[in-house]
Amino acid sequence: MEQLTDQFQGTVKSLLIRHQSILDILSKGQETSARVNRAVVKSVTSCGCHAVNARKKPIPPDSSVADLRELLDSQLEGYVCDNCRDIIEAELGKQLFYIAALSNALDISLSDVLYQELKKLQTLTIFNLT
Repeated sequence: MEQLTDQFQGTVKSLLIRHQSILDILSKGQETSARVNRAVVKSVTSCGCHAVNARKKPIPPDSSVADLRELLDSQLEGYVCDNCRDIIEAELGKQLFYIAALSNALDISLSDVLYQELKKLQTLTIFNLT
């Protein structure tokens, strides 16, 4: 995994020519995040390959934290079709590009970020509050 993230980060560094300013990177990162959101929304509203069934989930008073995994869900119904999946994956790829660009601009290793986050998640487990 480390080799893949390092390779990806290095490739982004070699390809990022036009948007090298930290301000450009931050704004492009926000733009790609919005495009991911929009692609997911369009898969519901335009394609209809899946639907959102959002409502407050009742949680019995005697429920434990472990019970929450079974009681709560993504509120999605259906499955993303191949076309929508392709679009969402492409938008996520662009988002990852600008995450790597931001990491490069700040001289931060994505491998280190992933490793530290994994350690935190493994230590805090369900109490990570993210």
